[in-house]
Amino acid sequence: MAKKLTILLVYTGGTIGMIKDYKTGALKAFDFNQILKKIPELKQLNCEISTISFDEPIDSSNMNTDYYVKIAEIIEENYSQFDGFVVLTGSDTMSYTSSVISFMFENLQKPVIFTGSQLPIGELRTDAKENLITSIEVASARENGQPIVSEVCLYFEYKLYRANRTTKVNAEQFEAFASMNYPPLAESGVHLYFNEHLLFKSEDKNQQLVVRKKLDTNIVILKLYPGITKKVVQSIVGIPNLKGIVLETYGAGNAPTEKWFLELLEKTISKDVNVVNVTQCAGGSVIMGHYETSIELQKIGLVNGKDITTESAVAKLMYLLGEKLTKKEFKYHFEKSLRGEISDTNKV
Repeated sequence: MAKKLTILLVYTGGTIGMIKDYKTGALKAFDFNQILKKIPELKQLNCEISTISFDEPIDSSNMNTDYYVKIAEIIEENYSQFDGFVVLTGSDTMSYTSSVISFMFENLQKPVIFTGSQLPIGELRTDAKENLITSIEVASARENGQPIVSEVCLYFEYKLYRANRTTKVNAEQFEAFASMNYPPLAESGVHLYFNEHLLFKSEDKNQQLVVRKKLDTNIVILKLYPGITKKVVQSIVGIPNLKGIVLETYGAGNAPTEKWFLELLEKTISKDVNVVNVTQCAGGSVIMGHYETSIELQKIGLVNGKDITTESAVAKLMYLLGEKLTKKEFKYHFEKSLRGEISDTNKV
């Protein structure tokens, strides 16, 4: 009989870990040590499940870099003991959290699957059970003794996505996430089908896991809108100690060509602030220089975010700024795919 695989379940907080007290009607945190009693179907999986929970479950709205590091350290400390990891967080910030974790882990050789739910685990129509069961199944999936998945993923409502490609798109439907610029890595139906040619693999399997914990939060998202004023832009680019800006532009990376706007950006870049150009569109890519309205941005030195999501751009910015790179090095590494977060071409 094949040796049972070991999966570590890490609960940080979020809707999935709540159950209803039927006497009071209030929601309370679920004890994940009792997971097999609540979801006996897990016994059908050929794996042993251990759990670690945050002492105080946190709402996803309170997620921050200290918690990112805490999640990464739990996995790092248990990396040699377990075959795979399932991380439960609140869905509202899951794309941000899972994207950051994907950059923090270098040479990852094991699956780290993020999931959660729209309804608490104790609700009658909950999506929590399916999301959790299939996430554990994904984390324990093997082919020729090797994990099929060896990257940071997000599983929700029958689809497995690369975590750093996702965006939460719906607050009410069970199908809460989308990956507009990259296909699902796996789909769960009658069978669990992996699109293996889409999976990310580390180039050198003999390399040791490296965990990058220095994250720089001196960044801001500047979303353009018609009629944005000089005062608004000035106040944002003038934030003390600012080191990075995710500039959400229109369409394929277009922005106003007004002199004051370009001068403010150029002055900001000259102060060693890295400005990354990402599109406001749900899907598609920044193509710098494609239209006249982005040629000037290219000239003054904006970094091309290509088809990266805003969530992943924030994560990558925090990670690369923490590495203390030169401006040239930063631009090179941001515009390059490090964890499969951007496409090498504009089409997948």
